[in-house]
Amino acid sequence: MSRNLFAVFIRYPVATCLMTAGILFAGVTAYFHLPVAPLPQVEFPTIQVSAVLPGADPVSVASTLAQPLETQFSKIPYVTQMTSQSTLSSTSIVLQFSLDRSIDAAANDVQSAIDAAAAQLPANLPSPPTFQKVNPADSPIMLLSAISATLPLTTIDDYVETRLTKSLSQIDGVGSVSIGGQQKPSIRIQLDPVKLASRGLSSEEVRHALSGLSGVNPKGVFNGTTRSYTIYTNGQLTDPAQWNDAIVAYRAGTPVRIRDVGRAVLGPEDNTLAAWIDGKRAVSVGIYKKPGANTVATVDKIKAALPELEASLPPSLKIDVLADRTQTIRASLLDIELTLLLNVVLVVVVIYAFLGSARTTIIPAITVPVSLFGACALIWACGYSLDNISLMAMTIAVGFVVDDAIVMVENIARHVEQGEPPLQAAFKGLSETSFTIASISISLVAVLLPLLLMSGIIGRMFREFAVTLSMTIFVSAFVALTLTPMMAAYLLRPQRHEPGRAGLLERSFARMSAAYERCLDLALRHRFITLCAFFASVAASVFLYVGIPKGFFPQQDTGVITGISEAAQTISVEDMARHSMALAAIIRADPAVEHCQMAVGGSAYAGTTVNNGRWYITLKPRDQRDVTADEVIRRLRPQFAKVPGVRMYLQAAQDVIIGARLARTQYQLTLQSADVGALTTWAPRLLERLSALPQLRDVASDQQVNGSALSVSIDRDQAARYGLTPEAIDGTLYDAFGSRQIAQYFTQLSTYKVIMETLPSLQRDPGTLDRIYMKSPSGALVPLSSVARWTTDSVQPLSVNHQSHFPSVTISFNLAPGVSLGEATAAIEAAQAGLRIPPAVASSFQGTAQAFQSTLATMPMLILSALIVAYLVLGALYGSFIHPWTILSTLPSAGVGAIATLWLFKYDFNLIALIGVILLIGIVKKNGIMMVDFAIAATREQNMTSFEAIRNACLLRFRPIMMTTMTALFGALPLLFASGMGSELRRPLGYAMVGGLLVSQILTLFTTPVIYLYLDTLSNRLKARFRPPGQYLPSNARAEGATQD
Repeated sequence: MSRNLFAVFIRYPVATCLMTAGILFAGVTAYFHLPVAPLPQVEFPTIQVSAVLPGADPVSVASTLAQPLETQFSKIPYVTQMTSQSTLSSTSIVLQFSLDRSIDAAANDVQSAIDAAAAQLPANLPSPPTFQKVNPADSPIMLLSAISATLPLTTIDDYVETRLTKSLSQIDGVGSVSIGGQQKPSIRIQLDPVKLASRGLSSEEVRHALSGLSGVNPKGVFNGTTRSYTIYTNGQLTDPAQWNDAIVAYRAGTPVRIRDVGRAVLGPEDNTLAAWIDGKRAVSVGIYKKPGANTVATVDKIKAALPELEASLPPSLKIDVLADRTQTIRASLLDIELTLLLNVVLVVVVIYAFLGSARTTIIPAITVPVSLFGACALIWACGYSLDNISLMAMTIAVGFVVDDAIVMVENIARHVEQGEPPLQAAFKGLSETSFTIASISISLVAVLLPLLLMSGIIGRMFREFAVTLSMTIFVSAFVALTLTPMMAAYLLRPQRHEPGRAGLLERSFARMSAAYERCLDLALRHRFITLCAFFASVAASVFLYVGIPKGFFPQQDTGVITGISEAAQTISVEDMARHSMALAAIIRADPAVEHCQMAVGGSAYAGTTVNNGRWYITLKPRDQRDVTADEVIRRLRPQFAKVPGVRMYLQAAQDVIIGARLARTQYQLTLQSADVGALTTWAPRLLERLSALPQLRDVASDQQVNGSALSVSIDRDQAARYGLTPEAIDGTLYDAFGSRQIAQYFTQLSTYKVIMETLPSLQRDPGTLDRIYMKSPSGALVPLSSVARWTTDSVQPLSVNHQSHFPSVTISFNLAPGVSLGEATAAIEAAQAGLRIPPAVASSFQGTAQAFQSTLATMPMLILSALIVAYLVLGALYGSFIHPWTILSTLPSAGVGAIATLWLFKYDFNLIALIGVILLIGIVKKNGIMMVDFAIAATREQNMTSFEAIRNACLLRFRPIMMTTMTALFGALPLLFASGMGSELRRPLGYAMVGGLLVSQILTLFTTPVIYLYLDTLSNRLKARFRPPGQYLPSNARAEGATQD
């Protein structure tokens, strides 16, 4: 690094100050314009496709709807995962694309595939399949409730759908708006089969008669000689009373109206759906963001739009915000911003403690705000956000952005203390330390390069961390080489050592230095023993890494718990609602719970069947409860046992969602096979084995194959004798029990269905089949019982699941307290091996568990890559193959300290801890760089022996080494002791950093000089063997004879 390049900043102090002010101004401006998010943008582009065929059983839905669509979707490029769930009447297919795929381009491909599949879909499909740009595994970013004391639920739902959800869906960033407990109005024609038969009518005749009674058709325009008229008719029937008066036939000249054979009522389109909020029937509105959208910005837009939308609703209809994900996001960011401020204060205090002068402390302290705000400007330019990861990078950076300035100002201050004028000392200090500062900064950034090159969701997440940290380091190095020497030249003065606090600190440090000198001489006299201590640290780091439990990402407390309850597959909707109310009472009684929303009724879109309930539990703010979300789940779990016949599966909502499968619990294992029988056999066996594992909790399966079925067997010969076809029989059953849409009516805001069915009281009893009649071609009424038999003893699936076009079963699980994900996956793999599942049934972890396994395989390579890059950079900087090993010898002790501390405090080795270890690789080797850089310069320029050079380097650099380590250590302490919102994300980093810094500081002050001497001896011997003829070793090659063991 050229001295003249940076000396100009000392000569022109005004320009230097203005340049610094410009950096601060740009950074402060950028800070207030940075978008806010919980985490970097790491979501996979995901699209959910839905199709509905009312009344169709799950097997028919899977074969007639899901299969043709999946065939076309499998041809779309960049699809990384395709899953589907087919339930009664509907199917949901979720397509997940590669990270680099544009969500809009993917949507175009999906629409083209839907169009291509149209010819293979059933002709009676009420409407084409639709899709939404949303991940069904996500939690809503906002949950609203719509409650009225006077309006019926159908009216509430109508207002919500026509005036609220449509407007919310148009807000930028909103992916979808779902309605919980949907009660969309419809007119239901409910027929009495006995009354139909008494009038010689069949349901088919009624359906045909009604299908043309209501509609909106073009009528044209009447053009007169002086005036034109648009033709209108009263063609629509929009009121139940009108439908009750509708004529369906004539008997003996007398009209037969709907009220004569049944009734027309206003009711919900799907009467199996219901939702409760805090124990009251309601309609809930869940707002989901589009993949890639900023959560905070989207919620801000929703909040800005809500007052105007509420003004368009009746005063008796109240819209309340039940959950707002940005509250915990903002609280988490505020907490880490306060942590960042505390770090700055602690670091400044440490600097003052070592320098003992307020005037001297100001010089490196000013580096912190300039570096952080300068980094903010660069972060804004890169399009990144202000989130937990970027702020965590800045918080850690506080501990070592001052390092470069400390090295510079300490060196200049030493020359001033020796009597040199401050200006001359500044020029001299700049020339002596510029290479060291450049080496430290470049090598520190170099170890972050592997993070920049990581692929997949992990690479996307930590790329922002690495870039933020690198930018902060580069800005701090620039400030240390420009502003710091300029300020030192004009602010530093020789210190007068007076009794007092500064004198006390100085005397304390002098005693520490003297103690270090004695211990250093002891270590240099017993080099072999010191070397053995080094190799022991290498072995210990390997042992600890292999043995420590491995995890993926710290478990967050976002203040939200989601859940799915499950009862017997034969349960009715009404009974499921009763069980759910009992569970809700237990949840609402917990003091940490603020709101509880639950919904029942099967929905492929929500990933549930009729025996499931869906739950969204909002916890009180973190400062109003003394337990985490996981602890709430643990204390609720035994309470649920008081409600027999139903199981509850809860999980704390997380910001990091990997995978698009809406599972009952947090981690998933999927079995796949083309042989459905093999899946049916082996999935329950594996479920039973995994349920017995002590490492797992809440083990559940999405296999639902035991639903009660009413099986109708058609006597084809007898039916043919009457002229009836199986299709006609199916149609009659559909008329009676399929909620068949026979017409629709329109308003300017929406479209509503007219549905035909048997009276609800008759749908409860299979004996109703005895009352159903069909009309033969001859006009005779034929009872269904004469052409068919039925039984209720058979079972059929409640849902059919596919993954990548093949039948699949997903087993999900939570972790037992104190168990890492690595321990759980190892136990599952051992259980699978013990069962000897045949090769025809393939298994694979999905979602977070799958990402963990791939990350676990790359962890050693990531650490090795960081070491290799560090070696390459150091070798290039020092022009040596040997001396970089001296610097890298500081690392094993840091690894021992980091991993041992994590293990001691019962933290697993997860991605955040891995980041801490990689940072330690950059930070800890600063000690080695400061020692080796001085020693090499001393041997070359002052003709010292290697022994004299490294000993002097250790003693002269002891103060800056202690200062840089202590600033990094105190910078990490607030992360270790953090307890606010989001602290669980940062705490593993704090433990890894503090433990690694403490142990490495204790060991490397003694092992590094010893390894330097051994490697320098090796270097000289290699030079002697391979030097060109006529070239002789310098006189300082005799270094190793100075002191022997």
